[in-house]
Amino acid sequence: MASDTVIEKAEPAPRERVAWRWFGGSRLGRLIVGLNLVGLVVLVVGALVMNEFRQGLIQTRLDSLSAQAELLAEVIAEGATRGEPQPELEPIAVLVLQRFIPQGQRARLFDAEGNLLADSYVVSEDVDVKALPPARKPDARPPRKPDLAKEAKLEADARADLDAEVARALKGERVADVRHSETGERVVSVSIPVQRVEAVLGVLTLEAGDVDAIVAAQRRALLPFAAIALGVTLLSSLLLHVLVARPVMRLSAAADQVRLSRARAISLPDLEARNDEIGDLARSLETMTATLSDRMDAIERFAADVSHEIKNPLTSIRSAVETLDLVKDDKAKDRLTGVLKQDVKRLDRLITDISNASRLDAELSRDQPKPVDLGRLLGDLTAAYNDAAREGEPVVKLVLPSEPLRVAGREGPLGQVFRNLIDNARSFGKPGGKVTVALQRSDVDPARSVLLRVEDDGPGVPVENLETIFQRFYTSRPKGAAFGGNSGLGLSISRQIVEAHGGRIWAENLTGPDGEVRGARLSVALPEAAR
Repeated sequence: MASDTVIEKAEPAPRERVAWRWFGGSRLGRLIVGLNLVGLVVLVVGALVMNEFRQGLIQTRLDSLSAQAELLAEVIAEGATRGEPQPELEPIAVLVLQRFIPQGQRARLFDAEGNLLADSYVVSEDVDVKALPPARKPDARPPRKPDLAKEAKLEADARADLDAEVARALKGERVADVRHSETGERVVSVSIPVQRVEAVLGVLTLEAGDVDAIVAAQRRALLPFAAIALGVTLLSSLLLHVLVARPVMRLSAAADQVRLSRARAISLPDLEARNDEIGDLARSLETMTATLSDRMDAIERFAADVSHEIKNPLTSIRSAVETLDLVKDDKAKDRLTGVLKQDVKRLDRLITDISNASRLDAELSRDQPKPVDLGRLLGDLTAAYNDAAREGEPVVKLVLPSEPLRVAGREGPLGQVFRNLIDNARSFGKPGGKVTVALQRSDVDPARSVLLRVEDDGPGVPVENLETIFQRFYTSRPKGAAFGGNSGLGLSISRQIVEAHGGRIWAENLTGPDGEVRGARLSVALPEAAR
């Protein structure tokens, strides 16, 4: 009956504090970002420096032209004006432009109405010389015809800009700016009003067409920065190829060798020694393929063991069947019939356990782990055992902690583990004895903080077999145990399930004060589910 189940509450054990460690980001990611940022920073710094350099050069040029224009404007105002009390510019001012304007600069003088009085390009004796383009080859295409409309627009725009600059200067404002000439080139231009006392007699415009030369110098100065940025980018690309692309290609080739069965595992020691993500990947792939290789070996051994274990009852059945027709004694026939039934039962149990073991991996990979309340699960199991217990069979006693303990796992496989352990303890326990199932918080293994112990009062396990009992088809039984009742796969399946849940299982003997063995204990440690 369910009421026969004995449940005791144990004192809760103190919880272990979980120490969380924060790890750094990706090493290769930091390398990639760092190298790309270096190239970007070089370009940005170079652009900022060159922009400041260019602005400084242009401003210096404007300051120089302004000083020169102010000096010329004062000379023209003092020595090249006529008329009192309404002074005006004399034509002799043209000589000032011819004498004091250096080559490469252009000066224009406007009267108080904005009319052009003199242009240094007109009065100067210098000839603007430009190199002719190379001679056209006979088979070359003829040059394009000049775009007269475009040229006219450029001249109109330049004239409008100049008129606006002169108009501002006629109001007494000193203008210094960069504008475009009639040919579309940028020029540094300064317009200074020519004044006599407070009267504006005209405007002197002085311009220099070396802005493009300044920009060209800036671009040449930017070339080293661009070269450095290009070098950094090429270096980062090369490093990415060497450190990432080539190792990934090697790992891919090694994986193809495993796939084509030319190798059982990936082994690239030079990559595994790396302390970055590629090294982690190489180690993970090696571990994965080594595990697959071990699994293949285990499957081969399992198939051989299955063949051996099935042949034993089949051989016994065949021998009994062949002998049955020759035996005339009814008692002997009954004994042979009993042997046949026992072998059939053994064979059925063996095939069932083999089927369960072969499906175990698929079941574990198919089900998603969920929080499992071990206290509730063990309570249901022990109640079912005590309800179905026959006279003389051991009673299952359950000891639970005062707080619920949960693990992240699969209830079906975990229930199979607990049934195997309880079945094993009941089969070894004394008739009419007791099997104790105790659940508690572990203080031995902090990583596996839930501990389950199943204890019996049987003869115990030989010391040399404390680990052997978890091997497949281990069927060593004490005297008097029913033959064929076990396949030798129960504890092996239990270990496989427990390890798949991140736990461990082990066996030990219970001893009394005198050192005498008084039973066996099977323990399972599992990690607790996150609350």
